[in-house]
Amino acid sequence: MLDGRPFYINGWNSYWLMDHAVEDHSRPRVREMLQAVSKMGLTVCRTWAFSDGGSYHSLQVLPGQFDELVFKGLDYVIAEARRSGIRLILSLVNNLQTYGGKTQYVKWAWKEGVGISSSNDSFFYDPCIRIYFKDYIKAVLTRKNTITGIEYRDDPAIFALELINEPHCMSDPSGDTLVDWIKEMSAFVKSVDDKHLVTVGLEGFYGPKSLSSSMNPSAWVSTIGTDFIRDSQIPTIDFASVHIYPDQWLSTDKVEDKLEFVRKWMLSHIEDGDTQLKKPVMFTEYGLSDQNEGFNLSHRNKLIKTTNNVIYKPAKGGRSGAGSLIWQFLVGGMEEYNDDFGFVPWERSSTFSLITKQSCRLALINGQPD
Repeated sequence: MLDGRPFYINGWNSYWLMDHAVEDHSRPRVREMLQAVSKMGLTVCRTWAFSDGGSYHSLQVLPGQFDELVFKGLDYVIAEARRSGIRLILSLVNNLQTYGGKTQYVKWAWKEGVGISSSNDSFFYDPCIRIYFKDYIKAVLTRKNTITGIEYRDDPAIFALELINEPHCMSDPSGDTLVDWIKEMSAFVKSVDDKHLVTVGLEGFYGPKSLSSSMNPSAWVSTIGTDFIRDSQIPTIDFASVHIYPDQWLSTDKVEDKLEFVRKWMLSHIEDGDTQLKKPVMFTEYGLSDQNEGFNLSHRNKLIKTTNNVIYKPAKGGRSGAGSLIWQFLVGGMEEYNDDFGFVPWERSSTFSLITKQSCRLALINGQPD
């Protein structure tokens, strides 16, 4: 629900917005993306609100120390989203080392002599690192946008806050460590910002004791310290998050087998939202690599069509499948930022048509003008 009305989402990922908003030569790409996709009827963009360490365009250079130029880049992203009628999901840290991630926090603590372990997983249980991350969260949420004058925690252009992108805690397959961290961090976010939704950033894998563990794409993923049900049931988590990467997760090369997995994977999580979680479920990443052997555009279009249909049919009945966000959209001239999944949506007419059709279908359910 949004403003008392249903809000089913057709959205996308562009993780690179803040990075490109820093420099004058690349900043126009942010406006181009947001304005173009707004005209396609998409409503929510998920993007990084982190870049940790001393690398190029780092937002947090050291714990609690920020590069103001990069922060102004994030200001610009939020201001432009507001201007274009787009709402943002801001992800706060990466599980992976890209853009610093949890590894950078562990390195900081270790270098300062306060870390209790050099394991990347100590990000989740080291008390000093927890303080680092809480300080970061507070700095971001209480930031006053230099363009709009609005603190982030009060800005309606921000739809939700994601605690971490794709968390894994391999050192504790029971999932207890991650559950404790999610409880603590989501409660802290709510103590600073009571206006925005909070989600975890999960891939959606079921834990080893889950009755749905057979739905996992492999047995291995039930041992990485996450459990979709336990992690999403936490009261301070407002909606559940799931990712979909059939070509990365499955060994089969058959497109139809991958699509059948996608259908079952999505419907299983929607059912969880309806019956166990009693909260929305959003598929915050899905995509297909163009580096797969034998790839052609029709494969990606089939994935988009399958995902759109699985969202649309339950949405008509008011079920918990809240929407999907494709990974990822680029604008022209960004080849170096393509991770094999990215594309410029308006350069492919068949793909453009599938995406805009979904926007129209969901707009009708949401009670918006066609």
